[in-house]
Amino acid sequence: MAKIAVDKIETEIKKIVAEILETEPEKIASDAKFVEDLGMDSMMALEIMAAIEKKYRIAIPEDMLPKFTTLDQTVSLIKEIVSKK
Repeated sequence: MAKIAVDKIETEIKKIVAEILETEPEKIASDAKFVEDLGMDSMMALEIMAAIEKKYRIAIPEDMLPKFTTLDQTVSLIKEIVSKK
């Protein structure tokens, strides 16, 4: 399997989040808090996690879910998981 381009992860995750939140990727600041700033609810969070798992063919441990609070945080956690793959 081809190595996932780590530098593209942020752009790709931003697109996934924007699609599920029905907004433009440019409107999502890297430090925006998903719940407080973007109005994400738990169902949206699960949708985003499922989309990320599918895209990168990874499994995100459930105990990590509370750590996915901002785009920056999510990107760094996904990069960490992907690099261990």
